[in-house]
Amino acid sequence: MRTFFGMILGVFFTVAGAYLYDSMQTSSVATGSSAATHRTMVNWDVVSENWQSFKQRAQIEWNKLAG
Repeated sequence: MRTFFGMILGVFFTVAGAYLYDSMQTSSVATGSSAATHRTMVNWDVVSENWQSFKQRAQIEWNKLAG
């Protein structure tokens, strides 16, 4: 149980760290520099779309199991 909890906690801290790092980066549009110098680690738009898709599929499967 401790191992499972530790893995979940590790994933949470990894994602939170990447989000914090990306949110602290300045926009390349605002500074006028090239995009290659200020790229984010994660494309958060894609993450959001995948998360929404996952939630939708999970809801459909839950309805199948419950129904």
